[in-house]
Amino acid sequence: MSEALPRLRFNLDFVPSPDPARPGLIIRDPYHYTDATLIVPPPLVQALECFDGHQSTLDLRSELVRITGEIQVSDLEKHLYDSLNDAGFLENERYLALKAKREEEFAGEEIREAIFAGSAYPHDPQSLADLLTYRVGRSQGAKKTIAVAAPHASPDGGWHTYRTAYQALPSREQGDGKTFVVLGTSHYGAPERFGLTRKQFVTPFGAAQTDTALVDELVAAAPQAVRLEDYCHAVEHSIEFQIVFLQHLYGASVRVLPILCGPFVKSIYNGGLPEATDGVARLFDALGNIAARESHRLFWVLGVDMAHIGQRYGDQLRATANLGEMLGIEQRDRRRIASINQGDVDGYWSQVQDGHDDLKWCGASPIYTFMKVLPGLKSELLDYHQWQIDPASVVSFGALRFDRA
Repeated sequence: MSEALPRLRFNLDFVPSPDPARPGLIIRDPYHYTDATLIVPPPLVQALECFDGHQSTLDLRSELVRITGEIQVSDLEKHLYDSLNDAGFLENERYLALKAKREEEFAGEEIREAIFAGSAYPHDPQSLADLLTYRVGRSQGAKKTIAVAAPHASPDGGWHTYRTAYQALPSREQGDGKTFVVLGTSHYGAPERFGLTRKQFVTPFGAAQTDTALVDELVAAAPQAVRLEDYCHAVEHSIEFQIVFLQHLYGASVRVLPILCGPFVKSIYNGGLPEATDGVARLFDALGNIAARESHRLFWVLGVDMAHIGQRYGDQLRATANLGEMLGIEQRDRRRIASINQGDVDGYWSQVQDGHDDLKWCGASPIYTFMKVLPGLKSELLDYHQWQIDPASVVSFGALRFDRA
């Protein structure tokens, strides 16, 4: 008897295998509900389309017969289904159980472990310190600097831009006793929501101290827009990278207020401004009040990337950094940056809305949030870079410095 197949999870990562000895499609879970990784051999990749929530086991069997040319495919059918199911890659009860278990575990944990140590940067503290001393050095910005925008791309893709941004922050002595508000892109977060956590961020350097009093103030002021102990913090790199750099500059126990900014989808696709959503407006007001009241002890760091262009991001274009179509992308990036530099939040957001953000700026919402919370600030573009993340795709990012008037 034919049974309906569950749908393959939409929130998985799919990338071609880089190993010629093991070709195929790599599937992994960016949410880390499961640590399983599968490599689907090239002939079987087409069969994954049967896991769309509509087709049945009979459809899968027919597809496998077509692919293999064999009549007896029951063992292959079972192996493919069991592999996807055991890995937690299907939208069924097993996945929901793994998801609930991991989110409950994270909510109960006292610290937020660094999950990118050992991959994006060294796990050994001395090796990490040596690397950052060589690559970044020390901060040496002016006293009037109150914020920087830095990338959140893999550091190996943008060391010069990271260095340019973080050297623009004030010196270590000027940073003593300060709280660094880190506005990061929430790649996996809910639209029109801000992810908060009271947990300390632990990296190879030690534990950064989360300013829980400010966290609690935001939760109380804008509960509709806040997800406290948001699981996205467990898997998100846009804040983790910034905290590692801040610890290098200001010590392991640097005080931070980590805020993940979800996308402003309603505004981008339906028009209007993000603050037309009541919860978003309340969060802006609450964070603005904190910014005004605590201005003497706050610095701001925006962990943002810009355009995402190429086949990796669903475009037909085979993108090459600084060539061809990417020259036009740079011009459009710079027009947005010019609006940011001028403090023109409406002009900036109008450009994001144009084409429903077809540039796919991975940082649009943190930048808008910052500009609404501290209106009228002028900034300066210190560096712009296009990174060839793979042979057919490019990510752009920059370093900006925001100064007091």
